[in-house]
Amino acid sequence: MKRRSFIKKSTAAASLIGMGLSGVNAMNVLNPNVNTFKLNFAPHIGMFKHHVGNNPIDQLNFMADQGFTAFEDNNMKNRPVEIQEKMAKTMADRNITMGVFVAHKIYWRAPNLASGNIDKRREFLNEIRQSVEVAKRVNAKWITVVPGHLDLRQHMDYQTEHVIETLKQASAILEPHQITMVLEPLNFRDHPGLFLTGSPQAFQICKAVNSPSCKILFDIYHQQIQEGNLIPNIDACWSEIAYFQIGDNPGRKEPTTGEINYKNVFKHIHSKGYNGILGMEHGNSVDGKEGEKKVINAYLESSNF
Repeated sequence: MKRRSFIKKSTAAASLIGMGLSGVNAMNVLNPNVNTFKLNFAPHIGMFKHHVGNNPIDQLNFMADQGFTAFEDNNMKNRPVEIQEKMAKTMADRNITMGVFVAHKIYWRAPNLASGNIDKRREFLNEIRQSVEVAKRVNAKWITVVPGHLDLRQHMDYQTEHVIETLKQASAILEPHQITMVLEPLNFRDHPGLFLTGSPQAFQICKAVNSPSCKILFDIYHQQIQEGNLIPNIDACWSEIAYFQIGDNPGRKEPTTGEINYKNVFKHIHSKGYNGILGMEHGNSVDGKEGEKKVINAYLESSNF
């Protein structure tokens, strides 16, 4: 019996060696007792659909089973109230923290906040009020704000003042509920012509608004394209950063697929004591279940510091 047991163990060990490290990891990614992430990474709906289908509740449970402690959903505001409530209950039951959702209509090709137009300002502020109700329903503490397109007929300084004034008024709506709008600078290549593009610009605006309800969403993918110098820029505007998002460049896929040394970036963010959310706002580099396992492996590898 001892010999038989030895042979079985030896055969299993040989199989693992033959699989290599990636094979071992591929088994581990679906084991909730193995996956431990050092930061609060937040997947989104659809990222693991090949494992559990399209039902958002099943997807949330799968995320929790893999060791993820946060979740973000840009489209949450547009989901039926009944679905929002079910998702909120599942997150509460599974100890998942809700991340950002998009708070308002984004003007990709026409100026709104930068224009100073009073009707556009009112529209934005009404959407912020609506987003407060959604945030309370799903226990969200952060909402994404993009100030929209440049107003090419106005000097940049005037546009900046218009944006600051609007955000001050929005902050007054959000502060009593302890909800933070996070301003997301977007890169010139994917989103040409937008008002807000760089982290120094976002830093300046947040300092001028001077509210705990107006902070920066530092999207590492966008800022790698827009300005690079990631770690020094993170340090320079650290006091105003309330949220991170992730995507490698080029391709906007999971870490390890592009040029960004995410292990070092994550290590730096972790060393600063950050306990907020890092949204996984990217696609999967490989389709199907294997691609979904690859995403989880990428975060396990990038958390190994």
